[in-house]
Amino acid sequence: MSLVPSPRLLLPLGLALLAACAQQKTGPVVVQDQRDDCPLSLSQGQPLVLTLPSNPTTGFRWVMRDAATNVLQSLGPEVYSTPEDAGLVGSAGQSTWRFKASQPGEGRLRLDYLRPWETDVAPAESFDCQISVK
Repeated sequence: MSLVPSPRLLLPLGLALLAACAQQKTGPVVVQDQRDDCPLSLSQGQPLVLTLPSNPTTGFRWVMRDAATNVLQSLGPEVYSTPEDAGLVGSAGQSTWRFKASQPGEGRLRLDYLRPWETDVAPAESFDCQISVK
C-alpha cells in the first residue's frame, strides 16, 4: 500500500481546498492611525474597527462628520475605554467604533476631535480615511 496519493485524487482535493478558502470571510481590519492605514480597501461583509486616542475629561471628544454610510454599516455607538493599568482619574483612553462593509462603492470616514461647544475653534485633530469596498 502506497502512502502517496494517486494523481487522479490530487486535482479534486486541490479544488475542494480552494473552494473552502474562497468561502472564508476576510478578518476584521483594525485602524488606529490614518497615516499608516488609509486609504482602506475592504471586501463586502468585512468588519472594520476604528480606534482613536481620546480623553473626554478634557472636554474633547470625537465627532463623526462622515460615516461613509453609502459603504459602511455602523455596528453600534462609540465605546470609550481606559487602559486597566492607568489607575488615574482623568487619564487618556481610546474611543472605538465598529463597522461592517455593507456594499460596494467609495466613501469617506471623517471625524474631528474637538470641544463641541467651541464653535469658532479648529479641531485639535482630524481623522479622514478614504474607504473602498469591493
